[in-house]
Amino acid sequence: MKVLPLFSLVTLCLLSLYSCAEKEAKKPQKPNFLFIMSDDHAYQAISAYSDHLIQTPNIDRLAKEGMLFRNASVTNSICAPSRATILTGKHTHINGKIDNHNPFDTTQVTFPQIFQKAGYQTAMFGKLHFGNNPKGVDEFMILPGQGHYINPDFITQKGDTTITGYVTDIISDMSLEWLDKKRDPNKPFFLMYLHKAPHRPWWPRADKFKEYTQKTFPLPETLFDDYSNRGTAAKTAEMNLLYHMEYSHDSKIWPETIEDMGNVVPVVQNTQANIYNEFNRANEAQKQEYKPIIDAINEDFRQKWPSMTDKEKMTWKYQRYMQDYLGSISSVDDNVGRVLDYLDNNGLAENTIVVYTSDQGFYLGEHGWFDKRFIYDESFKTPLLIRWPNEIKPGTTEEEMVQNLDFAQTFLEAAQITAPEDMQGESLMPLLKGDSDKWNREAVYYHYYEYPSVHMVKRHYGIVTKEYKLAHFYYDVDEWELYDRKKDPKEMNNVYDDPAYAEIVKELKEKLAQLRVKYKDSKELDDKYIEQSKKY
Repeated sequence: MKVLPLFSLVTLCLLSLYSCAEKEAKKPQKPNFLFIMSDDHAYQAISAYSDHLIQTPNIDRLAKEGMLFRNASVTNSICAPSRATILTGKHTHINGKIDNHNPFDTTQVTFPQIFQKAGYQTAMFGKLHFGNNPKGVDEFMILPGQGHYINPDFITQKGDTTITGYVTDIISDMSLEWLDKKRDPNKPFFLMYLHKAPHRPWWPRADKFKEYTQKTFPLPETLFDDYSNRGTAAKTAEMNLLYHMEYSHDSKIWPETIEDMGNVVPVVQNTQANIYNEFNRANEAQKQEYKPIIDAINEDFRQKWPSMTDKEKMTWKYQRYMQDYLGSISSVDDNVGRVLDYLDNNGLAENTIVVYTSDQGFYLGEHGWFDKRFIYDESFKTPLLIRWPNEIKPGTTEEEMVQNLDFAQTFLEAAQITAPEDMQGESLMPLLKGDSDKWNREAVYYHYYEYPSVHMVKRHYGIVTKEYKLAHFYYDVDEWELYDRKKDPKEMNNVYDDPAYAEIVKELKEKLAQLRVKYKDSKELDDKYIEQSKKY
């Protein structure tokens, strides 16, 4: 047996160690994740989608440097259910959070738990909307329920606290502080950066409030829609700007102004909330910034409202709505820019997947509405922009039908983590990698439950393809609606009873039934949740 000299043995050992180190270095590095979600941010209010209302240069960066999805949608267009779907990768009839009242099934596994178990450092700052102890999160500071814009309260692992300032800035400060001082540089991270804005009642920061009250915005083509050629659901929904947007809570009219005027019509049924719910959270210095602007709004209202026609009143309310809504978004965009700049300046951008989305779409006066809930595009579709340097081709636009149902599995696959088999979405990785041949989804499934309730949008479920949308409204009605998405993009004409579409109706009903089976939804579950909702 030949014995190697000591020098040769040492050399072999060193070469072996070098080879192992080289192999380790070549192993794919797990990406970080920055998941940014706003609340009720309409895709129409992101200039990468449309620049007719506002410029959002920082959010637009994600489109220029990554991928913009034009057919991204939600499974249930309402806040807490959408968030539950994102966290679990399951439809709301499976995770239990069908509406803002019924409880989430806390036995469900959420994707942050899986990331945490796989060695990721996880954090959540901002609005979760349900549950006070998010699972799988190493550190969190979350708003209780809807939260407040001014001097907001937060739930933390160390107890509740109130922080002075404007909520969008504060959530961003928390996220940046975590990235800068609390993040473990030896671990990949998943940071959930979740804005309250631009949720109702749309309070911009004082400087944005002053700026945006001086702006005038173009009217939507369908602002004065009379809902002809639509079903009962559209005609009976309570989210019309003129008849349902509240003077004080929404348009920032002092209750005293309305009382002094004596006969403000149309009469709008008010909730218990009014302008003071937010204004009285401000300290004296903050009130002095807001009050002159609000007083000017009130003086304009007092002088003009009594002599206005209904169309002029609708227009006045629309402008007030847009001023506050878009002013709130302007702060979101500014702060997204701060966080993206931090990634750039600290060497994190190259290996961080950045996602910008909303928990659903929102009506910005289209069809005369505000709010969401419907399967119609403005609420059903949601913004989705993803940047992943060296993986996603910059400036890519994707037209495939994707949903928030898909997020969890996408994130897990990108992190090289096996997703649970009971998740119901599909990973977007083929689309992100430019391999659309491996994407075979033709239709998505939608189901809305919260009725009778605020805004009175009827229960409905449906199927949506690139070409058509078929919806079934049920519970106290039994009506079907079909829209030709190519010929009628504003969804003004229900063609369900048009003989020319008879074959389309038949085909879509068959596919809808198949989707109901695929996603484990059923008439029995419809009935179960109707009965269950009576308790809440």
